[in-house]
Amino acid sequence: MRELDFSGMNLAEVWEEVKEDFWEDFNSQSLTLTRKMVEETLGEEMAIRVGALRHERSEKRVGYRNGHYRRDLVTRMGVLEGIKVPRCRDGGFRTKVFVRYKRYQEEVEEAVRRMFLAGVSTRRVGDAIKPLLGASMSAQTVSRITRSLDQEVRRFHSRALSDEYRYLFLDGVSLKVRDGVRVRKKSILVAYGIRWDGRREIIDFCQVGAESTASWEAFLNDLFLRGLLGKRLELIISDGSPAIKAALELVYGKVPHQRCWAHKLRNVAAKLKKRDQEECISQAREIYNAPHRRDAIEAFWRWARRWRKVAPKAVECLEKDLEELLAHFDCPLEHRKRIRTTNVIERSFREVRRRIRPMSSFKNKKSCDRIIYGITHHLNEQWEKKPLKEFTQKS
Repeated sequence: MRELDFSGMNLAEVWEEVKEDFWEDFNSQSLTLTRKMVEETLGEEMAIRVGALRHERSEKRVGYRNGHYRRDLVTRMGVLEGIKVPRCRDGGFRTKVFVRYKRYQEEVEEAVRRMFLAGVSTRRVGDAIKPLLGASMSAQTVSRITRSLDQEVRRFHSRALSDEYRYLFLDGVSLKVRDGVRVRKKSILVAYGIRWDGRREIIDFCQVGAESTASWEAFLNDLFLRGLLGKRLELIISDGSPAIKAALELVYGKVPHQRCWAHKLRNVAAKLKKRDQEECISQAREIYNAPHRRDAIEAFWRWARRWRKVAPKAVECLEKDLEELLAHFDCPLEHRKRIRTTNVIERSFREVRRRIRPMSSFKNKKSCDRIIYGITHHLNEQWEKKPLKEFTQKS
C-alpha cells in the first residue's frame, strides 16, 4: 500500500482517507490474488487433463496443450477480465472453476441484460453495475453479455401470435446500419397492435434493405402464419406507401384500411406555399375532428371550396384518398384519436434513435436487432401493465 500523508488533517478526515485508500488497495489486491489463484487452478486442471506438467516429459501424458484463450469472470469482488484459460489440442478440456461462480455470474449477467433491456447503453451499464461489484465492467464485457440476447431476439421473431388484435398499425422506420465498411440506410418494418382488452404492444419488426411490396408481403405473411389471421381486426392503419397497400390486399384484403392523417397532411403541406401552410392545415384538421362521417365530409367540402383555386394540387392530394382517410369513423368515437395516425410507432422509435445518437449508426445488423428488441421488450413490459382505458370499455 502507498504511504498516506496525514499532515494538516483532523481525525475525521484522516479516517475517511484511511478507509478510502485501504479498501481501494485491498479490493485491487484481492482481485489480483483471485486472478492468480484462478489461473493457477486452471493450470492444475490442465495438468491433470493431459497427464503432465508444462514442459514435463512423462509416459502418463495423454494430451498436449494448445495455448489459451481469454474470458471474463464475474466474482463477488468484481470482474476479472481477460483470464487466461488453457486449451488442449483435442479440445476436450472442460474446467470446473467457472461452475463454482456460475450462480453469481448468472445473477450479475441477468442484471446486465435487464439494464440493457431497460434502455441503458452498454457504456453506462458498466458504471451502473459498479456499486454491486465494486468494479465497473468494460463496454466489451457488457457487449459480450448482451450478445446472449440474440437467442431471445430469435424467439421473439418466431413466437406464436394470438388473433386477439382489434387494430393493427404498420409503418417503416429508417435507421443507419453499418454494412461492412459502409453505413447504409435500412428500413425497419414495424407492426404495432391494440388488443380487444386494451393492451398494446409492438408485435414484431423486420430489418430490410428498402420498403417494397415483396418485403411487406413477406413480413405480413410471417405474422399471418404465426397466428395473426386478422379475423378480429377492425382496422389496419398505415401511411400512403403503395408497397404496404399492395401487400395488405394480398394478406389482409378483407380488413378496412385507414390512411395516416399525419403523413397525409405532411404531403398536403408540401404542395402549399409556406405562407398558406398553417391556415390550410389547421382547417384540414377540422375534417378528422368532426363527430361523425357526415360532418367530416361537409368539413372536407368547405375546406376544398376555400383552397381549390389557391392550391389545387393540395386539395387533389387529400381528395383522392378521402375514403381511406375517413375509415376510422366506423370505429367507436373514443378510439378515433389513437387510430387515425401511425404516430404510436414513431414515438416508440424515439428511444431507439436516442440510444444510437452517440454512435450515429448501428455497428451491424445483429446489433440493430438487439437494441430494437431491447427497447421493444421494455415498452411491451410497461404497456402490459397499463391497458388503454378508452379501449377497456365495452363498445
